[in-house]
Amino acid sequence: MIRLIKRYGSRKLYDTEESRYVSLEELAAWIRSGQQIRVIDNKSSDDVTPQTLTQIISEEGRRGTSMLPNDLLHDLIRIGEEAVSNGVEQLHHSVDRLVQASIDRIGPVRRAREEMARLRERLEELESSLAAYEGQRELAAPAEGPGEAGGGPDSEGTTSAS
Repeated sequence: MIRLIKRYGSRKLYDTEESRYVSLEELAAWIRSGQQIRVIDNKSSDDVTPQTLTQIISEEGRRGTSMLPNDLLHDLIRIGEEAVSNGVEQLHHSVDRLVQASIDRIGPVRRAREEMARLRERLEELESSLAAYEGQRELAAPAEGPGEAGGGPDSEGTTSAS
């Protein structure tokens, strides 16, 4: 369920669920815990959620508590411009790529991905070696097995005995 917040002209934020004023920090904590919010301007009824979310990110950056890397922030600004021209689907794909890139920057995840890539390469090498080995075995094997010469069916369909 989306939590409705009203923003007043004084920039105060009012939580309609708990009937009390709330801070940007409280909104950020709710969002981190999975809560969806919608912020409506009380006077115009305009949806001001994007501006409020941007303000939360800005305040966290000012306080030094933001954990967003500079590259991600730059890309978010670029995506905002692209979203207008390319639509919501482009934004979705871009955000997915940004999130993946950000996750890849985390040391343990990056190292695990690198290890998986090395393991994939090694597996491919082993499969190639195995295929080459099997190919050599087939070439080295005689066309007829030992004891089959003259011991197979003769022209009349019976086997000859020695």
